[in-house]
Amino acid sequence: MSDNVVCTGAVNAVKQVWEKRIKKLDEDLKREKEFQQKLVQIWEERVSLTKLREKVTREDGRVILKIEKEEWKTLPSSLLKLSNQLQEWQLHRTGLLKIPEFIGRFQNLIVLDLSRNTISEIPRGIGLLTRLQELILSYNKIKTVPKELSNCASLEKLELAVNRDICDLPQELSHLLKLTHLDLSMNNFTTIPPAVLNMPALEWLDLGSNRLEQLPDTIERMQNLHTLWLQRNEITCLPEAISNMKNLGTLVLSNNKLQDIPMCMEEMTNLRFVNFRDNPLKLEVTLPPSESTDEEEERELFGLQFMHAYIQESRRADNQVNCSTTVSISINTDE
Repeated sequence: MSDNVVCTGAVNAVKQVWEKRIKKLDEDLKREKEFQQKLVQIWEERVSLTKLREKVTREDGRVILKIEKEEWKTLPSSLLKLSNQLQEWQLHRTGLLKIPEFIGRFQNLIVLDLSRNTISEIPRGIGLLTRLQELILSYNKIKTVPKELSNCASLEKLELAVNRDICDLPQELSHLLKLTHLDLSMNNFTTIPPAVLNMPALEWLDLGSNRLEQLPDTIERMQNLHTLWLQRNEITCLPEAISNMKNLGTLVLSNNKLQDIPMCMEEMTNLRFVNFRDNPLKLEVTLPPSESTDEEEERELFGLQFMHAYIQESRRADNQVNCSTTVSISINTDE
């Protein structure tokens, strides 16, 4: 009996020793695998950094990372080694899926152009780029814009065209005091965001190919605006407040649902180009023939001359209606 107990104890002891050895061996193998993976990662990052360095150029005294039509779905953290050098990124058609979270560490960036990729969101760290002057993210898959973008105090140009699903902007973007150029075309806006109406320096705005149905009376707040693109929307009428936009020189309203042109627009003396083409206007107006062939070629068929001619015809039609009403009232009185 005692021999059996001794034998069992010896077996258990051997078993425990082997279990410890196996466990230690597994741990050693795991550490070895992790070490090898780390070496591979370091090697890959070095290779990627070498490739990225080859894409760095200098134009007009500015250091630019320029990549075109090469697959870079993600950007390696090794790119941070260039953070103090790069002033501009130009990455087009690379398949980039996201803006790296470490973007905020590129404090010297002046231009960030990541158009024509597959980016789905803008990281909040973008707000750390206080020297950024141009942010171009057109032709991506962005749906929302973070309020932190309002911290980019030097931003002058913002392009978010052809993202398809952006439908609003955070109110905080009205704090972009230097923003003069804003492209929101081909998205999903149904009205002009209040943030846009309150941008104090805005001069150029494109909201073409959205789903706008009307323009707010507060549109007159944009007193510095000189160019406004509203083509291919669903706008049915224009507010009289539009005549108070004294600096507006270009207004494109083609392919909407306008039925009339407000008479107050003849007061817009700075207007140099306007387009009412492809709207169901209720009056048919034909411009008088030009005196020369050159004038005929230069004249915009549904442009400024058309607008003034339409307003004159509209006023004439109103006078005829008023006159007819007066005569009718007079006849009824005599009876």
